[in-house]
Parts: sequence; structure tokens; C-alpha cells
Amino acid sequence: QVQLVESGGGSVQSGGSLTLSCAASKSLHSSYCMAWFRQAAGKQREWVSYTASAGNSRYTDSVNGRFTVSRDNAENTLTLQMSSLIPDDTGVYYCAAGALCGPRTDWYPHWGQGTQVTVSS
Repeated sequence: QVQLVESGGGSVQSGGSLTLSCAASKSLHSSYCMAWFRQAAGKQREWVSYTASAGNSRYTDSVNGRFTVSRDNAENTLTLQMSSLIPDDTGVYYCAAGALCGPRTDWYPHWGQGTQVTVSS
């Protein structure tokens, strides 16, 4: 069974930085896409970023230029570096894995438990 565990969430002020990490179990296939999603209170879960096993990555327009995703296949870890944070970035951030890269939540069968990020104005 694939296990994903997020860490690194916390509270910061607008303009601050935060780095999230995701540790994956050894059972995760090396060719799987790994992605970050986030969900604000009372809102639907939305796609943030993904990275393929070869290293290609993409970002949703609202975070492009501020967030950086990276992957270490040898260590089965995924990282999201977040800078210039704004209150709209507030939410629970989830790590996900699946066979295909894309923005739909139902394309990812494996999910972590989430970690809270709060950005104050």
C-alpha cells in the first residue's frame, strides 16, 4: 500500500515563506506523477502543482513564480517551496500520487493526510 505523509505546515505573515515536504512509501511506482493540492475552509480542493518522474513540473497560474516543486526519486520525497505568501494561499495542503499528471483530484488514487498552512494579512 502507498503511504504519503506531509509535513512543514504552519502560520506565516503575508510575504513570508514556508516549505512543505511529502514522504512516500517505497511501494510508490517511480513513474508516478506526484502533485500538490490545497483546500481552503468550505471550498473545493484545487490543484497547485505537479512534477513527473523525469523532472518536468507545472504550476497553477495563481502560484506560478512564487512556488517551486521538486522531487527526489531516490529518497521518495516531494517538496514544495512557497514564497511571497498571501492570505489566499491559506488552506490544507495535500500531497498526491497517480499514473497521470493533471488538475483533477480523481486522477490521483493516493493521498496524504494534509498539513495546514495559514497566511495572515
